[in-house]
Amino acid sequence: MYTVSLNEGKDKAARHHHPWVFSGAISSVTPAFTSPDYARVISSSGDFVAYGWYDGKSHIMLRLLSWDSEDTMDEGFIRKRVRDAVVRRKAFFSMPGTTAFRLLHGEADFLPGIAADAYGKEIRIIVSARFADIFLPVIAAELDRLLSPSLIEAVTDRQYASAEGLPERIRTFIGGRETKSAERGSVRFMESGIWYEAAPGRGQKSGFYCDQRDNRNIVEQYAAGRRVLDLFSYTGAFTLHALRGGAAEVDAVDSSESALRHLLYQVHINEDAGVIPAGSRERTSITEANAFEYIRGIEDGRYSMMILDPPKLAKTKSMAENAMKAYKDLNRVAMMKIADGGIIATFSCSGAISREDLRKAISWAASDAGVEAEILRTLSAGEDHPVRLSFPESEYLKGYILRILR
Repeated sequence: MYTVSLNEGKDKAARHHHPWVFSGAISSVTPAFTSPDYARVISSSGDFVAYGWYDGKSHIMLRLLSWDSEDTMDEGFIRKRVRDAVVRRKAFFSMPGTTAFRLLHGEADFLPGIAADAYGKEIRIIVSARFADIFLPVIAAELDRLLSPSLIEAVTDRQYASAEGLPERIRTFIGGRETKSAERGSVRFMESGIWYEAAPGRGQKSGFYCDQRDNRNIVEQYAAGRRVLDLFSYTGAFTLHALRGGAAEVDAVDSSESALRHLLYQVHINEDAGVIPAGSRERTSITEANAFEYIRGIEDGRYSMMILDPPKLAKTKSMAENAMKAYKDLNRVAMMKIADGGIIATFSCSGAISREDLRKAISWAASDAGVEAEILRTLSAGEDHPVRLSFPESEYLKGYILRILR
């Protein structure tokens, strides 16, 4: 175990349970770094601050795990963190019409760099830190012991692979043990009574975004009779909810042709199952395009509802300024194009953009568009994606339902 001493005056965030400590806050490490290991973290005066995981090759050298000096840092500690997180989500295992939800939510569940989602009888893990990659066998074994999934599949998050020095790979666990990855079919699951399929080892992140579950149900409530534009639609979860909510038609736009084809497939299976109204396929159109450019060319007033769910535009704080300009511009154009009294559901999934930042960008957009924007609902991720107050970065997803008045 390392002993990591923090610089004088640099221990405040750590004492307030923020889990990240960067190199500039570290005074000394004893012994010299050779390989990742647990660390006892002390202040400049030698007082205990926390236990953590020290890794000189990670872009976040020190990740704090516990602020209890009586804890024992071993595999049992990691297993308990997994177990506690799953128990906190026990209500989701009996939720009607839903078999997809988050099991582990990274630092918000005191497990750095790992996200795990249940999809029916399978579990999909996203690894974004060396800590999670190292402890993946332990985490997978505990998830298997608790839940007995048919399979656990772990993918490296491309966004962090380079920064963390991780290979982009897929790791498969069956019965809690790592096995060779094999070709297999898609997994079918249900969320809020709607059927979905996710292809293993492909697609964005885990292949499906459980974090928007509550927001999709809210958006559905505004869709009746509206002509809807679903920008950045991916495989169409918002489209399906708009159709179930009685949308007159939905135009889905995404840069991925394969995602759009899958969107139509999911419309088919839900129409066949009677989940969405008959004729939904005929009321759905798809367009492969850059959504930022596409919206500029649409007819004024054509849509009375728009869904703006762009990908992460600010991966780091250094990208926040440009991201703010992009959020402002996207919302400004939408406000100029939408019909009077129209509804816009607008989102940001950038952790570097705060809720206040997004609201500011929307306010600027409304001013430049010459419209009034009313906030009808404030949106965030579901409770299986908790926001840890000591770690504000865990509130990455934020959004608003707006009504636009001219």
